[in-house]
Amino acid sequence: MAKSASITRTTLEEAKARIARGEDRTDWAYVDSLTEEELEASIDYEEEGYPDWSMLQKGIPGPKKQLTVRYDADIVDWFKAQGDGYQTKMNAVLRSYVDAHKNQK
Repeated sequence: MAKSASITRTTLEEAKARIARGEDRTDWAYVDSLTEEELEASIDYEEEGYPDWSMLQKGIPGPKKQLTVRYDADIVDWFKAQGDGYQTKMNAVLRSYVDAHKNQK
């Protein structure tokens, strides 16, 4: 599957306006017709992975800050081996460390 060349942000209002104009590409009638078993069977856990509810965050994350960081090669290789989204996973690991140590001083 080819990925888009650019990533854009859309506000909730913009997304609702697109749906109202009929620009939604999801066939909701088809989705609504599926049973829970069919929905579950349609998820490719090999590719998508299983949900990790422990990493669930409430709300929309704030903007990211770009910077250059150097990590040990084996650390980067391990995260990359986990598949797409390895930078997000690295951020989640750092976030969990920060959250665990926020109240310690």
